[in-house]
Amino acid sequence: MSEKGDYYDILGVQKGAGDDELKKAYRKMARQYHPDVNPGNKDAETKFKEINEAYGVLSDAQKRAAYDQYGHAAFDQAGGGGGNPFGGGMNFDFGDIFGGVFGDFFGGGGGRRQGPRRGSDIHVSINISFEESVFGTEKEMSLSLSEQCSTCNGTGAKPGTVAETCKHCKGTGQERVQQQSIFGTQTVVRACPVCRGEGKIVREPCQKCGGTGFEKKNKKIKVSIPKGIDNGQAISLSGQGEPGERGGPRGDLLVTVYVKQHKYFVRKGSNLFADLPITAVQACLGDEIVIPTVYGDEKYAIKQGTQPETIITLKGKGVPNVRNSRVVGDLILTVKVKIPTQISEKQKELLREFAELGDEGLSSGGKKKRLFR
Repeated sequence: MSEKGDYYDILGVQKGAGDDELKKAYRKMARQYHPDVNPGNKDAETKFKEINEAYGVLSDAQKRAAYDQYGHAAFDQAGGGGGNPFGGGMNFDFGDIFGGVFGDFFGGGGGRRQGPRRGSDIHVSINISFEESVFGTEKEMSLSLSEQCSTCNGTGAKPGTVAETCKHCKGTGQERVQQQSIFGTQTVVRACPVCRGEGKIVREPCQKCGGTGFEKKNKKIKVSIPKGIDNGQAISLSGQGEPGERGGPRGDLLVTVYVKQHKYFVRKGSNLFADLPITAVQACLGDEIVIPTVYGDEKYAIKQGTQPETIITLKGKGVPNVRNSRVVGDLILTVKVKIPTQISEKQKELLREFAELGDEGLSSGGKKKRLFR
C-alpha cells in the first residue's frame, strides 16, 4: 500500500491555515476532482478520496492537533479504520460543504429553505398600424393576472385560522438526514418533506384561492409604444408580471409588438423604401408632383429627362430611431416610368412626329435603326 501524503500538501495549504482557508481550498479541489466531473477517471476518484480524508482530519480541531503532533500514526494507533477519518463515526456535513458549490449535482443548494422568489414573466402580443409604429401610441390591454387573495390576504389559510409552524422541521423548511457512503457517514440537508420547504403548514386552506394565497383578477394596463418600434420588437413593463413567492418581486410583462404592413412603404432599419410611378411625358418634360409620405404630402420637382430607376431621397421622411427619436431615417424612392399599353391614333401620330424630329430609333423606309453603336 502506498504511503499517505501530507494532508496539508494534499489541500495545498500551509500548516497554520485557518478554518476559512481550509474550507476554501477544499471546495476548490473537491470541485476539480469530483467523480461527477470526472466520470470513469480512477485517478480523480482516488484524489477526491484523499482530499476528503485530509479535510475530514484538518477541519476537526482535536484530530488536527493529533495529526500535527503524531502525523498519520495518530490514527493508526487510535484504530480509526486504517487512517480513514470517516471510519470513526465522523458526522461530516456535506450539505454545508457542497452548498453553493455542487448545486447542479445535489439539487441546487443542498435543500435549504428557499428564500424570496421572483414571479414569472408574462408574454403577450399586440397589433398596431404602420403609422402608430412611426409616431408611437398608447394602448390599453386587459389581462387576467394573479393578485393577493382578498379573502386570506395572501396567507392561503382560511379566515380565522393561521398557518402552523411545521413540527417536523420546526419552521426551518429543511431536514438533516445521515447517510452512509464510501466516504463514511454524511449529513445531507434537504427540503422538509412535510411542508415542502415552506416551514409552515396550512391545515385549513382558504376556499377562495385554494390555499395558494392568490386569485385571478382582470386588470387594465396601459402600454406606451415608443416612436420607431419595429415589427417583432418587445416592450418590457417591469413589475407587471406574476407575483413572486415568499415576498419576492413580481415578474415583468413582455409585450411583443406586431406592425401591420404598409400599402406602399417597406421599412428597412430607419429608412422607408417605395416605388415612385411617373408617366413617360413627366420623365421627358419634367413636372412638379406631390409625393405622399407618412408625415403628409411633399411637393417635388421631377427633372426633365429623368431616367427609369432614378433614386430620389427625401431626408428625414423615414422612421425615428426607437432609442433616439430625434434621429430619423429617409424616404428612398425608385422612379418607375409607366409606358402606356393602349394609345389613340392621334397619340400615335404625334409620337411618330416626335420620332421624326429626332433620332428615336424608329425604322423608316424599310431601314432598321441600329440600337447599339
